[in-house]
Amino acid sequence: MNHTYIVGTFDVAEAAFLLFFVFFIALVFYLNKESRREGYPLEDELTGRIHPGSLFDGDKKVFKLPNGRGTYIPEDVPRDPVSIPAKPAFHSAGAPYVPTGDPMIDGLGPAAWANRAKYPDVTADGRPRIIPIGNSYHEMEIAPGDPNIMGWPVKAADGKIAGKITDIWTDQAEHIIRYLEVTTNSGKKVLAPMMVAAVQTKGFFGDKPELVEIDAITAEQFENVPELETPGQITRYEEDRIQAYFGGGYMYATPERAEPWL
Repeated sequence: MNHTYIVGTFDVAEAAFLLFFVFFIALVFYLNKESRREGYPLEDELTGRIHPGSLFDGDKKVFKLPNGRGTYIPEDVPRDPVSIPAKPAFHSAGAPYVPTGDPMIDGLGPAAWANRAKYPDVTADGRPRIIPIGNSYHEMEIAPGDPNIMGWPVKAADGKIAGKITDIWTDQAEHIIRYLEVTTNSGKKVLAPMMVAAVQTKGFFGDKPELVEIDAITAEQFENVPELETPGQITRYEEDRIQAYFGGGYMYATPERAEPWL
């Protein structure tokens, strides 16, 4: 008697093969369902019609929020009607949109933003992460060897002075400068991302003026930078709006920036 057979001519090798085959098919189903736990069923880009679900659609994805904020399920969030101030270049899915208004204010292309949560980003202990340097609870200050740019003029993309630096906003988690507070010529206080700013000192020969150059937008456009709802506090939503406004300026601040190089 051959002990490798289980029943009749059905042996251990066949059993192992069938078990592997069933496992592999189950794995394919599992991975496909896991890859579709967010963003499904699909929505038609042109008509907005929801496509019917399929066997591979997974369960809703649940995010556990920190600091006692509960849970977040993207599919359960009410969707606002979308009215894009632009028109497709041609009638086809994936066609680029041509702005019909001010793309930097309307949030198109590189100026687009996400509707993030309207509460501040926080540190590990739950305190606001980005605040003015004077309110720093980590006793942050400008390094002795670095220039203190408080009061320095801000030079915009058109070469004009847009205002002056009146405060510095720092990241309490990473200990770096995130935003510069600019008081514009009209007296409006706005924030500009530090990554779009270039600090110009007097130079080796002392022949240069001390200023901060922000070439993302023009001096006039500083008046339209999204404002903060609460002084001394910036929410995630406001951060996205401000970052998008300055980022969009590299394409839309002046007409020639949106034109091809060649």
